[in-house]
Amino acid sequence: MSLYSTQRLHTLRMIVTGGGTGGHTYPALTTVHTLQARLAETGDRPELLWVGVAEGLEAKIAARNDIPFRAVTTGKLRRSPNPKELARNFVDAFRIPLGILQAAMTVARTKPAVVLSTGGFVSVPIGLAAALFRVPYLMHEQTLSLGLANRILARVATRILLSHEASLEHLPEKARSRAVVTGNPVRPAVLSGDPAKGLAAYGLDPAVPLVLVTGGASGAQQINRMLTGALAGLLPHCQIVHQCGGLSLAEMQEVARGLPPHLAQRYRVVDFIHDELPDVLAAAAVVVARSGAGTVAELTALGKACILVPYPVSAGDEQRITARHLSQQGAAVMLDKETATPEHLHAAISELMVDPHRRDAMGRAAAEHGRPDAAERVVTEILTAAARR
Repeated sequence: MSLYSTQRLHTLRMIVTGGGTGGHTYPALTTVHTLQARLAETGDRPELLWVGVAEGLEAKIAARNDIPFRAVTTGKLRRSPNPKELARNFVDAFRIPLGILQAAMTVARTKPAVVLSTGGFVSVPIGLAAALFRVPYLMHEQTLSLGLANRILARVATRILLSHEASLEHLPEKARSRAVVTGNPVRPAVLSGDPAKGLAAYGLDPAVPLVLVTGGASGAQQINRMLTGALAGLLPHCQIVHQCGGLSLAEMQEVARGLPPHLAQRYRVVDFIHDELPDVLAAAAVVVARSGAGTVAELTALGKACILVPYPVSAGDEQRITARHLSQQGAAVMLDKETATPEHLHAAISELMVDPHRRDAMGRAAAEHGRPDAAERVVTEILTAAARR
């Protein structure tokens, strides 16, 4: 803390913005918690204001964490050729100026020492308002390729915080000197899982390799179908914990009932893995998952061998870009389009099960892309910007 005087940070006032999805919201929340912990070491506490959309995920997350929240109006520029989407663009074109005006009033009244945004179109009004009032503005990008909102904001950001080294080439050339690779903040709990607890939570055998299969909090029907076709052939070689999502739970439970008794005990299917997720991740030898920014940040921070099945219609094709990049670096197996089949999933998992050296090499390659200290790095950038003001 020697870099920052206690007096200057005693009343650190920060606006945080970003939301719409968990991929934008949770990195902001992790950063806020890390900032609070860092300042608590000297008995200080930041004054925070989260700015977002009233009906967005960020409003719920802020309320749950006792962070003051202020709503602004915002619009979104959709790139779909769908006539309905284009019509919504026309309506939103009138909402954007109102949001910028509200954001400008918020910044003027709050007088923050620094503004942090983590993406999504809710961050555009506040980012532009921060630039207008010459408030240090830090923009964080979670994905390998920049989203449209962050491509706009990169031109005015004081500091651009990237999750991937390869993202530098996606920035405007003049913005690259203001960029630093911090990584994508990962919840501390994810990094401190206990393998023994993860296995015990589902009554699993410590002597049999564990594969975790997940399509995210809501599940993924594509991954569920792939696993259904591969399950019977995989279970003689491993045990599987499967987060299938609420909509598919009954269907996957029926699949489980159809397994031979000696294999059924190796398959655990649930709609959602709750607080035990860090422990299950720690126990897993291989993880099958989507390639969203948050998931990839966690898997690489943990150095996990993984099989990534990108969401086919992710914004800007970001999941496919990320999965392809990690696959080319030997840090993951990518199953996509014609390879996203039960047969290819069976082959990919089986190859990793029978070849622990390849599994370990993939985990080490993944760890080279991971940044478990990302939240601390982001907080250091925030405090540096505030101290320099």
